Amino acid sequence: MAPHQPKLRTLCATTLLTLLAHSSITAAQVGSTSYNGQTLTPAMGWDNWNAFGCTIDESLILGSAQKIVDNGLRDLGYNYIILDDCWSQGRNASGYLEADATKFPHGMKYLSDRLHAMGLKMGMYSSAGVYTCGRFPGSLGFEKEDAESWAGWGVDYIKYDNCYSNGQEGTELLSFNRFNAMSKALNATGRPIVYGLCNWGTDHPWNWATTISNSWRMSGDVYDNFDRPDPRCPCAESDVTNCPLPGYHCSVMNIINKMAYVGQKSISGAVNDMDMLEVGNGGMTDDEYKVHFSLWALNVSPLIMGTDVRNMSGQTLSIYSNPAVIALNQDPSVGAGTRLWSYDVADKDQWGQGQIQMWVRTLSNNDIVVAMINAGNEARMMNSSLAGIFLDNGGAKSMQAQMGYDLYDLWGYRMDNATAMGVLNGTETKVMHNGAKGNTMRYNATAMSYEEGLSKNVTALMGEMVGSVKPMGMVKAMVPSHGVALYRMRANGKMLGVRDEL
Repeated sequence: MAPHQPKLRTLCATTLLTLLAHSSITAAQVGSTSYNGQTLTPAMGWDNWNAFGCTIDESLILGSAQKIVDNGLRDLGYNYIILDDCWSQGRNASGYLEADATKFPHGMKYLSDRLHAMGLKMGMYSSAGVYTCGRFPGSLGFEKEDAESWAGWGVDYIKYDNCYSNGQEGTELLSFNRFNAMSKALNATGRPIVYGLCNWGTDHPWNWATTISNSWRMSGDVYDNFDRPDPRCPCAESDVTNCPLPGYHCSVMNIINKMAYVGQKSISGAVNDMDMLEVGNGGMTDDEYKVHFSLWALNVSPLIMGTDVRNMSGQTLSIYSNPAVIALNQDPSVGAGTRLWSYDVADKDQWGQGQIQMWVRTLSNNDIVVAMINAGNEARMMNSSLAGIFLDNGGAKSMQAQMGYDLYDLWGYRMDNATAMGVLNGTETKVMHNGAKGNTMRYNATAMSYEEGLSKNVTALMGEMVGSVKPMGMVKAMVPSHGVALYRMRANGKMLGVRDEL
């Protein structure tokens, strides 16, 4: 885990008793970084909302799930199929939710069984309010009944929204109590269920959600745009810790910039959720989508695809299927990146925006990730010195800056379009054996975990080796407008002032 990450190793007796009394944590879980033992690395999957909204039915969910299997996405780790809002037709006389019989004629247990038979997991949606955001019955006051229903249907993941809270927000304790009611209800069922809060950063969830959930939204809703300011997302980056109206229509860069302030709160089993992925929905360029995917992965956000997976382009599939970038997200360290610098630039885009940034992260095997973002309007040469990369370790005086590193481009082995189209058309064979000679683009995490693959230096996870950085040297890259350079650095044993033996 990176040095800046919090380590929950000790708790004073008073704090411990408080947690046990007011949350669903149990004595057996003390010391664990996941309150329920689920998702020690971020969840991955697909949610229908961004692409379809309320236009959903059984056929759409099962058809999309089959494409996720056929296109190798399940075997990359995308295994949660999340049915979002608008699935319910109301409550029965006993107070239990019922599925819309027109949209889901066979019911939810049938849907869950079908997904499980595909090797996938089922997710569902509700809200900690009187209504859901789509104005269907919410779960406030019905936590026990709804948790029992979901457990009985075989649900594995709950996305829990924040609409129509009935005034039960405005302080951390109010929000904690409201969301903790469902946390306790889910745990009482005895079924392992991942619990993701969709509360938009309201009342600072990074301060209280760690002990009752597996993830929490840290900002307003994302939309399919790179950096356009929108009054419906009124809070600027530095307002994230004091944002009375998180809103929606938040651009990718708006959320990335907010994450710089709260990323330190993510730990294994409990992470900041930057919202669903917009890759493939058509509102951004390929380079902008690479920034989007790279920074979500680097910052250990859940990776939940939000596009129509039945009709993906080759470019879209190749972004979602980049195992070298996914490996950052699934690294056992589960520590978000740190933004070490950000500067405005003169070449503003059409929205008056333009900045450059550098992010770093230390991985579990002590590899270093460096991301250089060019959000300016022109391509530019960017550089980061080792002294700057290891600023938190002492800069130029640090031992790390005085070492040499091999440099791996994490987009260097991105699946080419011909291969991607072959996967989509069914003419490319499935990846069954990782590490096969020449297999640099594709990976099967079902056959071999990311952790094991990295321990074996599988090329598809390492990326393309593009050179080395000398001790006290510089990482340099030409970065396109609205683009990113993303590297894994691995120490190569060379030290400042030490000559190689002949």
